[in-house]
Amino acid sequence: MAQAKTFSAQELRRVLDHIATRVHAPRNRAIILLQHLAGLRVGECAALTWADVVNDAGRVRDEIHLRAEQTKRCHARTVFVSERLRKELQRYVDTTKQRAGDWAFFYTQQKPRRGFTANTLAGHVRWLYRNAGIDGASSHSGRRTFATNLANQGTGIRVLMRLMGHRNISTTAVYIDANDDMLRRAVELA
Repeated sequence: MAQAKTFSAQELRRVLDHIATRVHAPRNRAIILLQHLAGLRVGECAALTWADVVNDAGRVRDEIHLRAEQTKRCHARTVFVSERLRKELQRYVDTTKQRAGDWAFFYTQQKPRRGFTANTLAGHVRWLYRNAGIDGASSHSGRRTFATNLANQGTGIRVLMRLMGHRNISTTAVYIDANDDMLRRAVELA
């Protein structure tokens, strides 16, 4: 099976520009950016509740604590929310009706309380990418792009491993796509 595509900054901009023209733009933008800026799996995004992301004052938290049942291998972890992502998520929160803490963070029209399942959100993300004209992208592309971008900026593999919620460095290494810019910079170090 082929690896999910990693995005260039221009491709991510293209997706976000496309999303801006569609219904549910704030929600869809927040979904995509949670994957690209925090490395969340699509299933983790689908499992988020309002209380996981938003405090009692209606502000986006600095850290999202994923419970074991929200993660792939049932290992609780903390997701650190960058200032950029916090602002993006706050825009979504500000355009969405305040929900009870146990309601899904990402609503659907048919099931606003339950929201997306992991499978329906994966399909939705693929649909967004396809309609934006990005070939080879999947619901895992944001996560791979997150890891590749951080590695490209010199983030160590152990830090990446923790951010991705992996238990093994070899798992994390598979996520990093060595692109031409990385290779050019590497040879200049010699």
